[in-house]
Amino acid sequence: MAENTAPRKKPRAPRGRTPAARRRASRDQAVVVIGLGRFGRALALELVGEETEVLGIDERAEVVQELSGSLTHVVRADATKEEVLRQLAVHEFDRAVVAIGSDLEASILTASLLISFGIRDVWAKATSEAHGRILAQLGVHHVVHPEHDMGQRVAHLVRGRMLDYVEFEDDFALVKTSPPEGVVGLALGDSGVRTRHGVTVVAVKRPGEGFTYATADTVLEAGDTIIVAGGTRQAERFSELA
Repeated sequence: MAENTAPRKKPRAPRGRTPAARRRASRDQAVVVIGLGRFGRALALELVGEETEVLGIDERAEVVQELSGSLTHVVRADATKEEVLRQLAVHEFDRAVVAIGSDLEASILTASLLISFGIRDVWAKATSEAHGRILAQLGVHHVVHPEHDMGQRVAHLVRGRMLDYVEFEDDFALVKTSPPEGVVGLALGDSGVRTRHGVTVVAVKRPGEGFTYATADTVLEAGDTIIVAGGTRQAERFSELA
């Protein structure tokens, strides 16, 4: 059985629609997060902070109690039971996140149910490569490895002179760094950054100001912070010149 707590706030339904249409519209704009450990909790709170309605589900009463005033709705329930999820109308959501990390079987069973519901966008946390493969084989649309991905990102930051680093698929990265001495005082169009280093400076930030898009006429200064885009290794090498 699912045990409901009082909602944080009651969303206002759009006027001029049937009750069923109002529920459908509400589900379209909401996310269900199943598993409210460190990852699930951080994700759910961030979504709420971005004004997204969140239904949080967890089996632990103390966790549900802690978050009862912070999420739109939070429920104590066993998410591996199809009848429980249907009772909570989870099958009507378009976006769902399985953030269960400590119980592999529960993660897989829950993800399988969400896929069987035909939910359009299912995200799931994987705690190992094998776990991730199983989730992908089930049809989960987005498998994330939070600890692994963060470890890789921090390794890049520790190794070089980068201030921040985001790597995408197909060997492409965005790097936040300082401009190397060889390009300071030159307009980007004359600096040869792209031809010599294989990267593009896409944004620049002056001290005390915000980021602005870089152009061929942008002249970099010693105290600037820049965002560089390019192949992962090329971007790393460029940041090491700073």
